[in-house]
Amino acid sequence: MSSLKAWQFKPAFGLRTKVILIASLLLALPWLGYNYVLEMEKLLRQGQEQTLIGTTRAVATALNERPNLFNEQASALQSVQKGRDLYAYALTSPVTLDGVLDDWTDGTDKLLSYGRDDVQFSRGIYNANSIRFRHGIGRHGDYLYAAFEVSDRRPVLRRPDSVRIDRNDHLIVAMTTPTGELQRFAVTALTEGKAEIWSLQGEISNAEAVIPTEEISGYWRQTDNGYNIELRLPLAMLGNKLGFAFYDVNNSQNREVETIIGTSNTNHLNRLGTVLVPSPDIENILKGMGHTSTRLWVIDRHQRVLAKSGDIQESNGVWSTSVKYGNNDNSWWSAFEEKWLHPIYYRYLLNEPQAFDDQIKDSAQLQGVHIYQALQGRGYSQWRRSEDGKAMILAAAYPIWLSDNVMGAVVAEESTVGIQTLKNRALEKLLNAMLAVILIGTVTLLLFASKISGRIRRLRDEAEQAIDSQGRICQPITPSANTDEIGDLSRSLAAMVNRLGQYNHYLENLSSRLSHELRTPVAVVRSSIENLSLQNQDEDSQRYIARAQEGVQRLSTILSSMTEATRIEQSLQGAEKEVFPFNELVSGCMQGYQMAYPEQAFSVRADDVLMIDGAPDYLAQLLDKLIANAVDFSQNDQPIRVTLTRHGTQVRLVVSNKGPLLPKGMETQLCNSMVSIRTQDKQDKPHLGLGLFIAGLITNFHDGQIVLQNNVSLNGVDVVVTLPLCDHHRSDVD
Repeated sequence: MSSLKAWQFKPAFGLRTKVILIASLLLALPWLGYNYVLEMEKLLRQGQEQTLIGTTRAVATALNERPNLFNEQASALQSVQKGRDLYAYALTSPVTLDGVLDDWTDGTDKLLSYGRDDVQFSRGIYNANSIRFRHGIGRHGDYLYAAFEVSDRRPVLRRPDSVRIDRNDHLIVAMTTPTGELQRFAVTALTEGKAEIWSLQGEISNAEAVIPTEEISGYWRQTDNGYNIELRLPLAMLGNKLGFAFYDVNNSQNREVETIIGTSNTNHLNRLGTVLVPSPDIENILKGMGHTSTRLWVIDRHQRVLAKSGDIQESNGVWSTSVKYGNNDNSWWSAFEEKWLHPIYYRYLLNEPQAFDDQIKDSAQLQGVHIYQALQGRGYSQWRRSEDGKAMILAAAYPIWLSDNVMGAVVAEESTVGIQTLKNRALEKLLNAMLAVILIGTVTLLLFASKISGRIRRLRDEAEQAIDSQGRICQPITPSANTDEIGDLSRSLAAMVNRLGQYNHYLENLSSRLSHELRTPVAVVRSSIENLSLQNQDEDSQRYIARAQEGVQRLSTILSSMTEATRIEQSLQGAEKEVFPFNELVSGCMQGYQMAYPEQAFSVRADDVLMIDGAPDYLAQLLDKLIANAVDFSQNDQPIRVTLTRHGTQVRLVVSNKGPLLPKGMETQLCNSMVSIRTQDKQDKPHLGLGLFIAGLITNFHDGQIVLQNNVSLNGVDVVVTLPLCDHHRSDVD
């Protein structure tokens, strides 16, 4: 019983549920597709690396063995010193000479600071508060611009009546000409405004060697902390060396120079620092190659930028063109995809490329493993984060050769926006296709499973309705015309039920045929024994005749029982029902049973007025069979209880006896024909197990149910018969 309950409460999984679980395997398709696209992205990145290295190799090939591009830019030095060897940044616009430094590209963050380490002469102990400055140079067009932010607690300007320009604060500019000659200039001011520019043809103390010049323009502006100076000089007059030095005068009385501080020594050619100006020739080469999808840098051996081309924001790689020039679709599906699918994709699966900033803070000296490897003579590439960390940048470098020496490198950079956008488009189309496949596949499988489960349910219902609770064939199964396995099963079940029906019909008619065929020989045997008993016989012969008569009587009883079931079954088909009080029928019958079974005690309890629609004679015969069965299994000292009660729209008749319990599994089989569980001590007369079978026939005729079960106390058996109340009595009850 416990295993039966466990089976009843076990969760059932129908075909549709199983098909849905199987269809869930389709969800693996997007996962496989997603990983496939990721692998394709890796391959695209590897291809982008090879393409970018090829780009740097091509540019480097165009720059190989061209010494004039590097020697003139002071790139041939073995080492450079930051602050002494100057670098001119590329300016996006010309600088206005007004002494205000906020119009320099990227502000003033690229100005270098000069202090104690850059002092060339000091009359006393150097004090940082006396003089220090910040300095930077830049190139725009054909001019070189210089900016100075000087901190001087006691600025001293030139007196208007003085013929000497060295008795005040002044700036010395020293440079080499394109031919390599040293050329020096002095910058002074009488007041704030346009600076005075003097060409030094000899010693600055010699008034005759100081000549005003217009080649260089400048502006001197007084500030709270000192003064600012901006200069502009033509690139045509500049060679590959440049230096600046401030001469600080603090005492306005004696006007002696107390401190000299500068970028390099401006008095000697060989002690002058170098200057590197981005090469317009190299820039023209880069522009001529037309690399619009890559940001290119050309650096010298000291990692200083000689030329630059392209913008990293536009450098998305060659794959961006396939997205940029894609076809625009204005269909309803595109609108649905844009409104509903893309927000889900980009929230959980994809990442939209973000705007990023990757401005190099100091292009005077580029850093990176790829640059180091290229300057060692090996092409190399690496991935790095952008300056703001929002994008991945692919950088590649390739060496530029001059004979057997590496003179510089070509650096190319691209972002992965093109690949990422291409990956997103591929994933969008893949996910759309996978979603359609999953939906169509799931719906198709669900409909298919629903159709199969519906056919199986119909076959199950027909099988359940084909055989009743007594094992009789009620109706045939309609064979299916389908040619699949379910149709084959339906035809097999229909043939099996048909054969069972024929066999059951044979069994049902077997008793009547046997009783018909056996009555004549039994009558012959009986008449013969009677005739033989009329003759004088000895004592042994009379005993044998008595035993033969007893056997014939038992045969007659068996034949009567066999014909009784068939007769009742046939008579029930034409029986008429009437409305009568069932409680009075039960009370009257119980009085007769008390007389028929004087040794058995009975207890009766019946509700008042229980009207049913039925055949009284057959219901009385039903009660006869139940009482006879209860008497056979009851203990004589225990009464048989008969209870008749009303339960809603039904009447319930319960016959209870104390005695042996029903064997396990026999509760539903005792109402079948020829089934009996009587022991040998109860076989004083023949029993074919037809009593409860007849009771079942009568109960089914009255649209009721009969149930045999062990009582709650497990000391006896209860037979429960449930019959419907008649319609008008049922309405009164309601």
